[in-house]
Amino acid sequence: MSAVTTFATENQFPLQLSQFDGDTSTPLIEQTIGDYLDQMAASHPDQLAIVMHHQGIRWSYQEYQSHIDELAAGLLAIGIKPGDRVGIWSPNNIEWCLTQFATAKIGAIMVCINPAYRPEELQYALNNVGCRAIICAEKFKSSHYLSMLYELAPELKQCLPGQLESANLPSLEFVIRMGDEASPGMLNFNHLKRPLTESDRKALKDTAAQLSPFDAINIQFTSGTTGSPKGATLSHHNILNNGLLVAKAMRLGLEDRLCIPVPLYHCFGMVLGNLSCISVGASAIYPSDSFDPLTTLEVVEAERCTALHGVPTMFIAQLEHPEFKRFDLSSLRTGVMAGATCPEEVMRRVQDLMYMKEVLIGYGQTECSPINNMTEIGSSLEKRVTTVGRALAHTQVKIVDEFGEVLPVGQPGEVCSRGYCVMQFYWNDAEKTAATIDSEGWLHSGDLGEMDSEGYVKIVGRIKDMIIRGGENIYPREIEEKLYTHPDVQDAAIFGVKSEKYGEEVCAWIKVQPGASVTEEEIRHFLTEKFAYFKVPRYIKFVEQYPMTVTGKIQKFKMREMMYQELYEAINCN
Repeated sequence: MSAVTTFATENQFPLQLSQFDGDTSTPLIEQTIGDYLDQMAASHPDQLAIVMHHQGIRWSYQEYQSHIDELAAGLLAIGIKPGDRVGIWSPNNIEWCLTQFATAKIGAIMVCINPAYRPEELQYALNNVGCRAIICAEKFKSSHYLSMLYELAPELKQCLPGQLESANLPSLEFVIRMGDEASPGMLNFNHLKRPLTESDRKALKDTAAQLSPFDAINIQFTSGTTGSPKGATLSHHNILNNGLLVAKAMRLGLEDRLCIPVPLYHCFGMVLGNLSCISVGASAIYPSDSFDPLTTLEVVEAERCTALHGVPTMFIAQLEHPEFKRFDLSSLRTGVMAGATCPEEVMRRVQDLMYMKEVLIGYGQTECSPINNMTEIGSSLEKRVTTVGRALAHTQVKIVDEFGEVLPVGQPGEVCSRGYCVMQFYWNDAEKTAATIDSEGWLHSGDLGEMDSEGYVKIVGRIKDMIIRGGENIYPREIEEKLYTHPDVQDAAIFGVKSEKYGEEVCAWIKVQPGASVTEEEIRHFLTEKFAYFKVPRYIKFVEQYPMTVTGKIQKFKMREMMYQELYEAINCN
């Protein structure tokens, strides 16, 4: 690790500036994901690669590779080409994992779609990046994916599979459904997979030869506080190396079994889970299609998992489960806690009660593939529970003021990162890309942090107004703009308020139109039809006015303070 950058002042006293460069001793992988996976399968064919507990699947690396190749060949056979965008809309399952690696093998760009999306959000995602195909589950919880697709593209009911021409989804040609039932206009996932012929093998080999590690391979939707989600575009080089360096930070190896209850549609699952495992030949263990604390505890014990990922709320749910004490978790050693700020007390309980003495805190953003900062196993306990660590290997991190100048250590400013991990661009949005990545390649996070003299960073706030609820990024402007379409709403302000369980909850302050009457439940119902559940405000308050600056700008920080005080008093009164 390099030291924090030091400069001499006019008086020749050293002034430490808030910039830290990660270690570069571990070489980066200069291969595509497909080539690297083939190499791992050849070196360790009988090593356990993946367990999908809820589907009863246990595959070695050789078996995993075979299934991936069968899907990759099927995608090529229907005409999917390098650079085509293929959406994946599903909870955690083996089909999701196969899609991740099969698309990488043929150079198609996998587009991760949140399983909780509603039709409007799905339509935006598919059209924003021009998805040519979507692979989807039949349903998940209260979301019936096929019904939503038929709602958006009624032409599916009349067209032949693979020949969709939809007014609402103009780029979409193929809908590939999971499960064995036949659906009008759709192909079946299991029929698309097929035993390889010599012609298939040649097609896969010829396609692989065209690919570069620096090709775009994945689009993840992310957003600031203004406007709609943006498609952060990531390469093989970005995400495979982030997976490798996180695995190295955890000291994962062939003998490790990583339990992954986090969702695959996030970088957390697909990069820090799947790619971290294949980068070192470890085993990826999936307990269920979505997080369930009891099932996770059962699978950790049964599989003797050595590592466990999760956002803080997941660890809290396991620790507080009434049956927690009956499980033998002594096989656990490490894992990554990320996605939201971790309370110090929770971190200590995870280390002590779950045996995860080497658990690491990860910090970053989707645009960084996603980790740029991480704590270290050898760090002091204080550093591991009060900071987000230092710059990950091959990554530079600095703290700057509003003019882009690097600040002295201990002074808060914007966290910026540079290195192999920084995304290529926002899909088809040069203006927003230029506003996020400066001319010297530094990615500006919008987060406020402080760096100490050893390079450790503490996140102290956010420049942007983004809300993080249980690891889900929520963007106030998106909800506000939808509320403006309600006939009884005159104005709306969305902000986050503190929550012990989720980190933050969504709160809405609403001004109604003169003479109008609307209830909290009517607002919730209106938004439930438009958004995933986690974006629907927990707290709704009807107000006559907002706290404003003299120039007429809304002061959301004052609204947070007022709402927090109101909620605090309500709890105490009860």
